[in-house]
Amino acid sequence: MILKILIIGAVIAAVYFLFFKTKPKAKVTKKNTKKDSAKPDADEMVECASCGVYAEIQESVLSNGKYYCSRECLEKGK
Repeated sequence: MILKILIIGAVIAAVYFLFFKTKPKAKVTKKNTKKDSAKPDADEMVECASCGVYAEIQESVLSNGKYYCSRECLEKGK
């Protein structure tokens, strides 16, 4: 009799933990958001300091804190 009660209790506990109990969500801390915001997005657009054309940040050239759309604009801007 006690064995049946223990088995039923174990089955109920297993069903509860598998289907109803939610996992705790990861908390976002200020440290993580500050770290992520320092990195530019891959599809972020920046303006060329020389000609004013917008280019993706991955394709642009960074020199002295300014973004240029190409090497030609970098040379022209100096």
